[in-house]
Amino acid sequence: MRIHIATDHAGLDFSEHLQSHLTAAGHEVVDHGPTSYDALDDYPSFCINAAIAVSRDQRAGIETLGVVFGGSGNGEQIAANKVAGIRAALVWNLSTAVLARQHNDANVISIGARQHTVEEATSFIDAFIAEPFTGEERHARRIAQLAEFEATGVIAGKYVSAQNDASADVHADVDTPGLRA
Repeated sequence: MRIHIATDHAGLDFSEHLQSHLTAAGHEVVDHGPTSYDALDDYPSFCINAAIAVSRDQRAGIETLGVVFGGSGNGEQIAANKVAGIRAALVWNLSTAVLARQHNDANVISIGARQHTVEEATSFIDAFIAEPFTGEERHARRIAQLAEFEATGVIAGKYVSAQNDASADVHADVDTPGLRA
């Protein structure tokens, strides 16, 4: 499997360990940076580039997942989730790693490098990579709703929030109770 990884300065040492670990396990690892320590670097470009690569590979039929990490993993997850088609999950234990794949078909995992030991984080990643999506109808339906909203701003023809005025203008033709046209 191809694994795209990205971090910031907080996860650089972990990145080096992870690349060796995943390569030894037979995975093709693509590092999206950084390649050297810079305490002032910014994670968004690294994580977004990794997420773009995961999305592109998956559309091309390549078996691939992504791993992003930084101090807390929060910003890295947010950055990855800005890419269409990405479902990045913040993981903090084995259960959340497994459920991210089983129920959400997450294609990117985010971990706080300052929140866990290297061994813990590595075990989360190994569990995430090994776990398949269950494909259960309820989970597939929910994932499809997220993708539909991402693409159109609606779910099954229903406008989601009258609070989003810009989207309300775009979707003014959608029959939605309470929506001001």
